[in-house]
Amino acid sequence: MSGHKVSFTYLSQEDLLQAGSFDIRMAMEVAEKVMLAFEAHRILFPEKILQIFNQASQERINCLPATLLDEQVCGVKWVSVFPENPVRHGVQNLSAIFILSEIEKGFPIAVMEGTLASNMRVAAMGAIAAKHLARKDSEVIGFIGAGEQAKMHLLSMKVVRPALKECRVAARTLEEEQQFIAELSPLFPDLKFVAGNTHGRAAMDGADILVTATSAQAPLLKAAWMKPGAFYSHIGGWEDEYEVARQCDKIVCDDWDTVTHRTQTLSRMYAEGLISGADIHADLHQLVSGQRPGRESEDERIYFNAVGLAYIDVAIGLAMYRRALTAGVGRELDLQQCMIFEHADIMQRVRL
Repeated sequence: MSGHKVSFTYLSQEDLLQAGSFDIRMAMEVAEKVMLAFEAHRILFPEKILQIFNQASQERINCLPATLLDEQVCGVKWVSVFPENPVRHGVQNLSAIFILSEIEKGFPIAVMEGTLASNMRVAAMGAIAAKHLARKDSEVIGFIGAGEQAKMHLLSMKVVRPALKECRVAARTLEEEQQFIAELSPLFPDLKFVAGNTHGRAAMDGADILVTATSAQAPLLKAAWMKPGAFYSHIGGWEDEYEVARQCDKIVCDDWDTVTHRTQTLSRMYAEGLISGADIHADLHQLVSGQRPGRESEDERIYFNAVGLAYIDVAIGLAMYRRALTAGVGRELDLQQCMIFEHADIMQRVRL
């Protein structure tokens, strides 16, 4: 056999969990570090490829590449978002797979489940934003949406705002709210959980931190529910009425230029000429590096919009892969044993 064997590590979600990769603090540290690398122009970050199959429901599959030049690793996230899945099929609405390749020879080093890393990235970015933008004495957090990304957000928000005392949640059904509470209340015995009985106002009105984490394409969050001093983390597409952004003293994005090409609330406002780059206080990496200030007064209403940045997904995926290698989990699979014409019986396998 020649020296042309190519192998990679396959990691399932269970492998990643066994390796201890479900680590919110790790995800936050990696995200902050790689945002500084992005600011230093050490990241290749092309626009994602988007295929939408249903404009009304936004059923889609996205291909998101990025390269970490300092790590000499290129990665891609292949992610599907099918908002109707929970109702129509009783399954999750998002799934993802990552491929990581080294860029010395260009060979793959890992193929891994990506839903865990993707959801952790969403939570990490919201928490990093909250660290800079939410009041330190925040006690009440409210959610519209009770799925995996909402659950992840609570885990990460409690890391940066440990003084939180009450969590309110409103979802499409009472069952979703109760499941959210049943799963998370054992982790946070110091937190009072309140079900909103499917009413967004009950969860959000007067909360210090507001999070919308839904697949809806509707203005669920009302401006009147956001009190002075509140911080809003916007996760999904179109989840809030335009007046929410209009009344905010600061608007921060993970990346404003990327927002202008997407379908979030701010993206819609930009397309309609209601908002421009001049209205954006900062991108998140500018807060991390100290280029721009975070919260400057107790009464500021602050809006954070994250659309998702592939280079952060790739960086978190790489950290998880390395942790898995250290833990000795995963499976080594062969892409090839040798080159095509090096197979001894290749001429017997050719079909002309």
